[in-house]
Amino acid sequence: MSIESSEPELSETARIARDLIRIDTSNRGGGDAEAERPAAEYVAAYLRELGLEPTIIESEPGRASVVARVTGADPELPALVLHGHLDVVPADPANWSVDPFAGEIRDGMLWGRGAVDMKDMDAMILTATAELLRAGERPRRDVILAFFADEENGGAYGSHHLVAHHPELFAGAGTAVSEVGGYSIDVEGTRAYVIQTGEKSLDWIRLRARGTAAHGSRVWQDNAITRLAEAIAALGRHEWPLALCDTTRELVGEIAAILGEDPQEVAPDELVLRLGKSGGFIQASLRNTSNPTVLTAGYKHNVIPDTAEALVDVRSLPDQQADVLAEVQRIVGDDIEIETVHSDIGLEVPFAGELVDAMTASLKRHDPEARVLPYLLSGGTDNKALSLLGITGYGFAPLRLPADLDFPGMFHGVDERVPLDALDFGHRVLADLLRSY
Repeated sequence: MSIESSEPELSETARIARDLIRIDTSNRGGGDAEAERPAAEYVAAYLRELGLEPTIIESEPGRASVVARVTGADPELPALVLHGHLDVVPADPANWSVDPFAGEIRDGMLWGRGAVDMKDMDAMILTATAELLRAGERPRRDVILAFFADEENGGAYGSHHLVAHHPELFAGAGTAVSEVGGYSIDVEGTRAYVIQTGEKSLDWIRLRARGTAAHGSRVWQDNAITRLAEAIAALGRHEWPLALCDTTRELVGEIAAILGEDPQEVAPDELVLRLGKSGGFIQASLRNTSNPTVLTAGYKHNVIPDTAEALVDVRSLPDQQADVLAEVQRIVGDDIEIETVHSDIGLEVPFAGELVDAMTASLKRHDPEARVLPYLLSGGTDNKALSLLGITGYGFAPLRLPADLDFPGMFHGVDERVPLDALDFGHRVLADLLRSY
């Protein structure tokens, strides 16, 4: 697919992000997805034009990831993995103001599924790399560019497949940078950028209640649906207590300092919710969560089924995964079966070190008034898989955003969009990072 644009006023970063949005890579989970191969071919063609030699790897037919290595000025330094994913969650056009796969430009923004998660970052990675190579420059260290399939399904057909079957592609890497960090938030008039230094553990579980099948007209106590409904209601309404880790404790302290509050006097929830539109997203990092998401039971109006099932998304603090799952079993009761559909580790790394210093310095060079804070992601990224190779991962997709834009709310949301000037800001900051780190 050509990267030529009929909209010459768009920057190259915006054009690439738009083109990628127009390639539908919807991932419905469980192996049911639109193939990433067309997007992978697009990315690989762009990398070849830069003189690189990308490798396309399919875990299953059409489920393609792309990896390429850029030789740095000092190849003795540990390599950096700069990575994104090519898949997106599905979008129902009936709920959107625009066609979610048209890549429409409106009100100074690029609209479409993937504009935020994360074809914007994919484009920024590509053009930041291009800026250096076209100028005859090299990044300071080797950079491994990776564009994974299947991140929205936990990476089974993407990052986890490559880590398990092609670890040589990441040889020599020490650190990684990817999504859901580096964007700006408004702290009551102060602009701050959050660098993701951790992410919660992930457990996608299935709850199963069993009963006895019977005619729907009976007086019947052994009803699987009733039993499951009681368990789901108890779990869905459970209020998990506050649970801070090193990252969130430091974040709360920084927010309190900006607001002129004493963190010993004001509750962490209250401080975080003063972040406005970003507060609800970050609030989920302050405690464990368990949200029922799918219910399945029965097949006919007048038949009481013998089984009923529910899917639950459990996210726990990195060091509390086992305890949280034990508590889930206690809440739903011993008569409810729990099956793990997918599980992945949590991560937490220090808000310190050479890479953190370099990311902070790059932001401040392009926004001198920036405050830079750590935060814990309530979701997860492909950094989980890379950590199995001993690679330390951070979230840093730098975007300078309007204070009134609910950017976190557009992750998996309706009318996903990103400002065009934010894309260009991110391109510049990433290019700076490649030169300096």
